[in-house]
Amino acid sequence: MAPPKTPWDQPFLPPALPWQGASQALLRDASDPWVTPFEADGEHDFSPNYVDTRAWFDRLEAASDLVRIEPFGTSPQGREIYAVIASKDGAILDPKKPLLLVQCGIHPGEIDGKDAGMMLLRDMAFHGKDGLLDKVNLVLIPILSVDGHERSGPYSRPNQRGPRIQGWRNTATNQNLNRDFMKLDQPEMRALKRLQAKYRADLYVDVHVTDGMDYQYDVTYGFNGENGVWCRSPAIARWLDNVFKPAMNASLEAEGHIPGELVFGVDERDPKAGLNDGGLGERFSNGWGAAAHVPTILIENHSLKPHAQRVLGTYVFIETALKLLAERGGDLRAAIAEDSALRPAEIPTNFVPDDEPAYMRAFKGVKYEHYDSPASGRKEVRWLGEADPEIWNLPFHGSKPSLTLKRPAAYYVPSYRADIIERLALHGVALEILAEDRTVEVEMIRLIDPKLADRANEGHVQVSVDQVATETRAWTFPKGSARVSTDQPLGDLVVLLLEPQSSESVFAWGMVPEVLSRVEYIEPYAIAPLAEAMMAADPTLKAAFEAKLAAEPAFAADPEARLAWFYERTPFYDDHYLLYPIAREIAR
Repeated sequence: MAPPKTPWDQPFLPPALPWQGASQALLRDASDPWVTPFEADGEHDFSPNYVDTRAWFDRLEAASDLVRIEPFGTSPQGREIYAVIASKDGAILDPKKPLLLVQCGIHPGEIDGKDAGMMLLRDMAFHGKDGLLDKVNLVLIPILSVDGHERSGPYSRPNQRGPRIQGWRNTATNQNLNRDFMKLDQPEMRALKRLQAKYRADLYVDVHVTDGMDYQYDVTYGFNGENGVWCRSPAIARWLDNVFKPAMNASLEAEGHIPGELVFGVDERDPKAGLNDGGLGERFSNGWGAAAHVPTILIENHSLKPHAQRVLGTYVFIETALKLLAERGGDLRAAIAEDSALRPAEIPTNFVPDDEPAYMRAFKGVKYEHYDSPASGRKEVRWLGEADPEIWNLPFHGSKPSLTLKRPAAYYVPSYRADIIERLALHGVALEILAEDRTVEVEMIRLIDPKLADRANEGHVQVSVDQVATETRAWTFPKGSARVSTDQPLGDLVVLLLEPQSSESVFAWGMVPEVLSRVEYIEPYAIAPLAEAMMAADPTLKAAFEAKLAAEPAFAADPEARLAWFYERTPFYDDHYLLYPIAREIAR
């Protein structure tokens, strides 16, 4: 007699909405010699492991002149990271053709894109869809986080309906690659940046599966600047709004899918409280893409829809994107060029949720009820698996920048911070590497009261600084230092990476900790008589000290703070303490 199933091996997710989409005709049965492992599974709820996926692609490459595999990196555990390139151009892709880059498995449990890509590549090779490659090329990354893909099991994503075996969200080094688009810590992300530099995508699609509230939509997707909301790449956003989105939605709907804009509920216990955009930060692909002027779409298939429904929706999405690029890729390239020429004097950043709704949004919801949970001791939401025929009208809250940065002409990064220079180069930033020492008048940044985070995040202890002061100095940058102009297409990205107040800067990620350490101190027996002499010699200094005593009782009652105040005004004080080593070039 079989042992009883444990509670976690029995269904506990809300019931799925019924679905019978026309895209089910895309599935091949087991008699097809090129059936994918996903299709061959009787329940269409299976995704193959790394070895079997690669073996299937190796066989496809050997059988079709349209397909080739290109390794582009190695994971921390030694697995090869590879792309599958579909083209009629041979070994060298025609740069005149638009290129679609589809990245799957940055979160390996969210693997719909891999299974959809296998099906579509098979159909281009053997089932009459090779015409998709007449005017456009495809680069598919089936699995980016290959180590996380292999940390697999049935208990990876409890909020997601299938596949039965899912990969792990983070990498072997416990990092979330979908937070690494700016800092470029991980070998997987560094490899991706090199691939992006080699194959400059006209459209970049990042395939995920979302969590959160239930709703009728099965394929949701978004991009920064959607619906005219603020964006760094307005021409690209207009093309995506006016050309891409209507055609994509029509194509998905024709195949029985319900496309929707990527949104998140503002209150998990009150589904009708409103929606938000989930944030526009540059650490995510869509935020990075807007700053780098790379048209970037973030797909978030709905986690409560069956794996098969999500895979088929992704297939339709990729196929339609190829058709749109073939037809309108020239217009998109013109939009990219227009945005790449922008040089805004001020760069808004550090996005926060906007308390005021931008507008009201019609929303296709799912019926639900509240019940008293004996586990939580409060009312919880129970989704009922039935589409609500009444359209919800919900407030939509976007994100707004909380900080505006001025754009300097350039920055200087000292040679001893070769790691920062390397990250800039990986991004594709144009650099002038100094061939000899250079003394220049620059604006140095003094950090005022920076704060360390109280816990680690993505392998870093982050730092924030609300205020800075500037000092004009003649500074010598040694040979090997980098002058980084902001007069380039990636100039916005440069500012966001190098300004310490930017939440995505190398400083904010804790990569410049040396400025937080003060060197040399002075004993009270030395500074006390020196301070008395300083006051005797400088009445203005004495008056300033006395005014501070009168205005700040806590300061007046703190002997150490009083002596430190004098020490900071002596030439003995560590001048480099809290002095940011990356300087702004002064405009002439």
